[in-house]
Amino acid sequence: MLTRKTFLRQTLLASAGVAWMGWNYRNDPGNHPAGQISFDFHAHPGAFHQRGLDSYAGEGMLSKTVAEMNQARLSGAFFSMVVDMLVNKVTPTGVVPAREFDKGEAWREYKRQLGQLKVMCKELGLRHATRSGDLKADAKAVAVFFACEGGDFLESADQLDEVYKDGVRSIQLVHYAPNPLGDLQTYQPQHAGLSALGKQVVKRMNALGMVIDVAHASYETVKQTAEASSAPIILSHSILKVEADRPIAIRAITADHARLVANTGGVIGAWPSGFSTSFDDYVDNIMRLVDVVGVNHVALGTDMDSNFRPVLDSYLQLTTLRDALVSRGLSTSEAQKIMGGNAVRVLENCLKG
Repeated sequence: MLTRKTFLRQTLLASAGVAWMGWNYRNDPGNHPAGQISFDFHAHPGAFHQRGLDSYAGEGMLSKTVAEMNQARLSGAFFSMVVDMLVNKVTPTGVVPAREFDKGEAWREYKRQLGQLKVMCKELGLRHATRSGDLKADAKAVAVFFACEGGDFLESADQLDEVYKDGVRSIQLVHYAPNPLGDLQTYQPQHAGLSALGKQVVKRMNALGMVIDVAHASYETVKQTAEASSAPIILSHSILKVEADRPIAIRAITADHARLVANTGGVIGAWPSGFSTSFDDYVDNIMRLVDVVGVNHVALGTDMDSNFRPVLDSYLQLTTLRDALVSRGLSTSEAQKIMGGNAVRVLENCLKG
């Protein structure tokens, strides 16, 4: 009988073989600068939060993505749980809330996905990382930092102590469903920005040593989070506004919105969604971010395996991306800041150890 564990191992090996044939980094050092960190601030490998480990289709995508992460020598990434998937629905115009959580439902779903993530790391030989020092160049396996997209499961800031002990090191305050922490981009305001509980959560995350993520948050929520935080904040995946009729343009941010994050010392993860019309357009949009906030405040946030019409859909494209940034006028060292150098600075400033 083909067990789940056997399937994961077999598909991982098969995917790794395909990746090796098509993109041999380790035997071609010119393709990957030795000793340099690369990092993705937002990923859902195999869309594990949607399919779980009970779906062979999900496992195939998961093992392929992980194999490509390791083949591309991605140093680390935030693997993000998504609790509000239970109460949202996808419509022709985007993701919208369909109902409210039942009492305790969000916390139970957080714990379920956490267990799923731990099993995934164990069965695929991934390194669960909790400290900035866990992020190493040229490691054999990607360092997985646990993250949550949406703090819907938090009813008090005190719960963060348990979340921290669970190994989670980043929480995105809001997602698509309205929650008690703050207002989001895609729903009418309820808190006039960051709520009183949201401010307590920000302070406690600072004290514990967790990365605060303001992706999906409204301008006022980001502004008040930046004011409340004593550490750099991140906006893990977005892009600057251009034409209003672009797909998912509601998720793009203004220059002032981006500067709020940069002024904390944080970064915006450049998001390769279908907002960009092509890979080249994505590179141009990264350069627009650089022009607005400076090269020290731009990073990668791929949304891998849960993105909308991605124009970058494999970690095997990372070297092509780095080279494209250099071709647009960045120095190699500046391009490397975007690929991972800026992530090192933020993690060292936010995490303990």
